[in-house]
Amino acid sequence: MATDYIITTEELTKRFNDFTAVDHISFYVNKGEIFGFLGANGAGKTTAMRMLCGLSLPTSGKATIAGFDVYKQTENIKRSIGYMSQKFSLYEDLTVRENIRFYGGIYGKSNAFIKEKTNWLLQQLNLQDEADKLVGSLPLGWKQKLAFSVAIFHEPQIVFLDEPTGGVDPVTRREFWNLIYEAAATGITVFVTTHYMDEAEYCNRVSIMVDGRIDALDTPVALKEKFNAATMDEVFLQLARKATRIDN
Repeated sequence: MATDYIITTEELTKRFNDFTAVDHISFYVNKGEIFGFLGANGAGKTTAMRMLCGLSLPTSGKATIAGFDVYKQTENIKRSIGYMSQKFSLYEDLTVRENIRFYGGIYGKSNAFIKEKTNWLLQQLNLQDEADKLVGSLPLGWKQKLAFSVAIFHEPQIVFLDEPTGGVDPVTRREFWNLIYEAAATGITVFVTTHYMDEAEYCNRVSIMVDGRIDALDTPVALKEKFNAATMDEVFLQLARKATRIDN
């Protein structure tokens, strides 16, 4: 496979007893690409993402993340990626500054690096006046933007975003995607799951999982042409109607 692929999978599979959650998926992601990983609840995308993040060993198949093997080099993978979840990314009983410092320390960054980049980040997010406020007191949109910035604070090669804009308003979602574009422009690869099909339009390429398999993978424009659809919503609905699972 080409060396500019930052993620590769080949027949990657995860079984739980007699249930196949992820069923022989194969795809690649380019360095600096914004890659949408879509699927209805129960499609298997969360299980697949856990394998790619080094949190769950595959049953069979192959995969490399930033050049590291998902079976043998999971700790290297964890150091090379960032991760942001809709459900938990920040400690709400710590201040903005303390959250930034904490995550910088987790990834082994020096005190000098953390101090310099913290000041820069607070300026970028216009959070200088909120630096010593508890994160729990911030509006949701600010929390989401801070959580993303913390996820890439250590300058990872890849950032995994698991439904990062859930529950925020459309204007804040658009602002959040501006942050994603800026990160991708620096060479960070963005691997994102979302339930908002308008966000799928912002991705370079999109894969759609159905019942553990990847049923479609291409650019949003190409997928709409293939399925004779005006929007990614229509593409998604055509594929999701085939699904038989209801749980992930």
